[in-house]
Amino acid sequence: MLVNIHLHYLTWIILFLLSIQVQAQAPVWSLEDCIDTALSHNKTIQIAQNQGKIARLKNQEANAQLLPKLFFQGDYRYFTELPYQLMPQSAFGGPEGVFREVQFGVPHNVSANLSLKMPLYDPQVMGSIKASQTFQELSLLQEAKTKEQVYLEVANLYYNAQILKNQLAFIRENLVNSRKLEKNTRLLYEQTLAQRTDWDKVLLQNQQLESSVTQVESRYETVLNALKFVMGLPLHSPIDVALDISQTEKEAGSTRSTLDERVQEKKQQLALQELSTLRHSKIPSLSLIGNYGRTGFGYTGNPESFLNFYPVSFVGVQLSVPLFNGTVTNKKVHQKKIEVQNSQLQQELITEQAHMAYQNASLQSQVAENLLHTSQQQIDLAVSVYQKTLIQQQEGMVSLTEVLLADNALRDAQQQYLNVLVDYLKANLERKKNSGNLLN
Repeated sequence: MLVNIHLHYLTWIILFLLSIQVQAQAPVWSLEDCIDTALSHNKTIQIAQNQGKIARLKNQEANAQLLPKLFFQGDYRYFTELPYQLMPQSAFGGPEGVFREVQFGVPHNVSANLSLKMPLYDPQVMGSIKASQTFQELSLLQEAKTKEQVYLEVANLYYNAQILKNQLAFIRENLVNSRKLEKNTRLLYEQTLAQRTDWDKVLLQNQQLESSVTQVESRYETVLNALKFVMGLPLHSPIDVALDISQTEKEAGSTRSTLDERVQEKKQQLALQELSTLRHSKIPSLSLIGNYGRTGFGYTGNPESFLNFYPVSFVGVQLSVPLFNGTVTNKKVHQKKIEVQNSQLQQELITEQAHMAYQNASLQSQVAENLLHTSQQQIDLAVSVYQKTLIQQQEGMVSLTEVLLADNALRDAQQQYLNVLVDYLKANLERKKNSGNLLN
């Protein structure tokens, strides 16, 4: 029984050491590598690309409406009762106004025809072609917008992972300092120069820091799993992020229309084209038609059975003039006019929101950039104060409480630095997005 327990613990120790080795060998990915991988393997982007392919096929389908259409029609009828016709008796020398029913035809009727129809002018078809072209352009913008959203998601997850990794580094560094403090306090306690409560306070702080390490490590792994999911990688893929956070952002360049603005502009253009198509539905359409076939007549009986075929063919033009459809088209036109007005208002709203968001992001980025230097100086100052206080405590000049206060001040400065860094990175992303340069 004891052997089994020892083997069980030994197995867990080996697995733990292997997991540490695997984590240590995990390759470090840059933000650019993560974004490139996501743009190639993200399933949401692949769905958007498939939607673009569908839009291109719809445009080809609309253009195919201008091609000739060829139909084959076959028909066979056996008349159990031949149809009747009324013949005027005056045609045979009889009185006027008197008719006599006569059965014409033969029981067997066979027909086979090839029919051709090609639109010469059809405003509905032309309108659908223009609308499908605009829809194709809209799908391309939607695909770019999806890539932009994935870009933002990957960047935010990557930055969150970097923040957690830096937070973990701070905590581990603080834990090393706290363990040194615990060792010094224990020596002072053994020399009766410190009380047991002082030693317990430092032990409690060590335990809290160790718990924080476990929590941050778990959150870090969770963020990495989310990052791998967005990138389209298997969750078991080893991956790590860089510890150093780049704070030098490229200039956003000149402000241009955002993807949201361009998408809404295409939607408005599409609504205007649909309105135009509805108005043109009252215009007559003209088509070229043609037909070639053969008709067979057959008879089975005395004195002679037969089945003879005769050709039939024609060419011509067909004019279709819509006259009245119960005011349905007028109602649709009024609805579409309102949709166009709403689309224009939505366009103005998106433009104003993008301008406001860009100004706010620029202001927040500038403020965060200034605070970053101050936060870094505060960390340096807190480290200096902690080290000096620790030396003074070893010399008996200050109490343990002052050392713990200095340690808390250092941790507060580190957390404030990370908070400001998060604001800075997110503000830069928002500024690039609302200037229309995120994917450039």
